[in-house]
Amino acid sequence: MKELVMLVRPERLEDIKAILDEINCGGMTLSTVMGCGTQKGISDTADEGAEKSVNELKGFRTTINLLPKVKAEVVVEDRFVEPIIAKVREVCATDHVGDGKIFIRNVEDAVRIRTGERGDRAL
Repeated sequence: MKELVMLVRPERLEDIKAILDEINCGGMTLSTVMGCGTQKGISDTADEGAEKSVNELKGFRTTINLLPKVKAEVVVEDRFVEPIIAKVREVCATDHVGDGKIFIRNVEDAVRIRTGERGDRAL
């Protein structure tokens, strides 16, 4: 099993939900988050209000713009990982900075609290 943590533009939320529904994903957790990557939140779609903090560190002034993102977290069987990644890239890539990231984590086990089922059966 793998956990996919997908950080995407908010306007892609419905696309992400459709992709996960397509594979009959048993469940997902969605969060609205703010963040930035190596581009420090500079985006051709960012507005002036996105700037959230200015840090001074060792004489260097760094402006970091925190941009709104949606974080979708799912745990799926290994066989679904690559198809999900391919579809998310197909639908969410705009060729602009800030399209997002997908993190893939190993999941050792899962337990359905109600029934005690474990592993893939618990999903």
